Amino acid sequence: MAKGLAGHHKSVSNGASVWGRRVARALVLSSVLVLSGCQSLLEQSYEPSVSPSSNPQIVDEVQKNDPRAAMGAREHPRIVASYGGEYKDAKTERLVARIAGALTAVSENPLQSYRITILNSPAINAFALPGGYLYVTRGLLALANDASEVAAVLSHEMAHVTANHGIERQQREEAEVIASRVVSEVLSSDLAGKQALARGKLRLAAFSRQQELQADVIGVRMLGEAGYDPYAAARFLDSMAAYSRFSAVDPESDQSLDFLSSHPSAPQRVDLARRHARAFGQEGQVGDRGRDYYLDGIDGLLYGDRPEEGYVRGQTFLHAGLGIRFDVPDGFRIDNKAEAVLATGPNDVAIRFDGVPDTQGQSLSAYIASGWVTGLQPATIRAIRVNGLEAATARASADRWDFDVTVVRLGQRIYRFLTAVPKGSPSLQPTADALRISFRQMTPTEAASIKPLRVRVLTAGPGDTIATLAARMMGTDRKLDLFRLINAMTLTSVVKPGDRVKIIAE
Repeated sequence: MAKGLAGHHKSVSNGASVWGRRVARALVLSSVLVLSGCQSLLEQSYEPSVSPSSNPQIVDEVQKNDPRAAMGAREHPRIVASYGGEYKDAKTERLVARIAGALTAVSENPLQSYRITILNSPAINAFALPGGYLYVTRGLLALANDASEVAAVLSHEMAHVTANHGIERQQREEAEVIASRVVSEVLSSDLAGKQALARGKLRLAAFSRQQELQADVIGVRMLGEAGYDPYAAARFLDSMAAYSRFSAVDPESDQSLDFLSSHPSAPQRVDLARRHARAFGQEGQVGDRGRDYYLDGIDGLLYGDRPEEGYVRGQTFLHAGLGIRFDVPDGFRIDNKAEAVLATGPNDVAIRFDGVPDTQGQSLSAYIASGWVTGLQPATIRAIRVNGLEAATARASADRWDFDVTVVRLGQRIYRFLTAVPKGSPSLQPTADALRISFRQMTPTEAASIKPLRVRVLTAGPGDTIATLAARMMGTDRKLDLFRLINAMTLTSVVKPGDRVKIIAE
């Protein structure tokens, strides 16, 4: 909830009526994966000792006077900004450099230099820009189960570069118009600007279906010639489709930053990838998957929310940087969105939480009455205390919804709870009371003890089963489903002593 807590005042500025209409659709929203990454500069061959670039923004020495590189250089900072930055981790970067380096040696143009950026996003995505700019999210690395699967994605994107698809696309879509709009949107601080930026990025990164199929063919060939399992492309397409289904439990889910939103996916495409892979041999009998060194490389990879966005742990939202926490009642599900923390519960009850800078210093009763809540009932405004903190509360009503509005002052910020229930529901008071009682400032010791979720690689021991290993997962109420998903396991899969598996834990 980085933007909401950083002062996203527009997030509630249309008041209760607008938000009430949205509540009717249950507001069970999946995370829009906000992002950061790390880069390496690959030369024409892979060197095992490659280290992270100390100055990854400089591109002039890579491909001087190359207009394609200039296009990529111009768009690169905007792409990084749209995903929130770079994921800086030397071990992970070396892993991706190793994979990309092997592919470079067998690419259509071995003289092409590539710049690999790992984006700090839980989204599952990868894409390319002209001039050899390749992007992969940490979310994709967390989903993949071996080096050959990441190689399948990178070889596909490298194929777009060597086939000059980006040049054709940029000419078709008037990139200069897109670029100028993206510049202004990067400088915007509101959520609409961020979403528009993502849409602009997708238009920029979108290839035609014919180009996608051509990249598939080239990519599978590169996989096989580099010594990787050529069937990894079809296998990982299946994994990404499974992730998409997992994330789409809620029809409101915004997956606009994910791979399958910007790349066509169909069973025919998977079949095509398998058919081209057969040129190298039978499935399971050809190519290296690179599983062990891949798992070593992603062990400890950040997963899910970034620390600066706060964390969801079961029924609790915690933000170490701001030093705050609160709990939602049993039966509620929390979603930490870019613009706010949202929670939904039984009987169409919904909660929104965000924060804004306290710029006026006025009383909180006056703040509630200052015009940002439509449908406010002024007679209900009253000053209260919440765990020793100055606060105020009021009621509002609009359309078919009743609302409790609670604001709390802490330091130089005002934190805001908006609880919505169907008109006349008895759930409003107890839900709002439970939120107010639970909101408090954390002690420095508490804040320091909060750790982000990471990918942890475990070795199954005697007696371990999928169920026992999945029980060790954190940060999700769908432990078994997510465990199977990130380990590419089916309902009939089993684990044996010695098997290495991924879990999500602190």
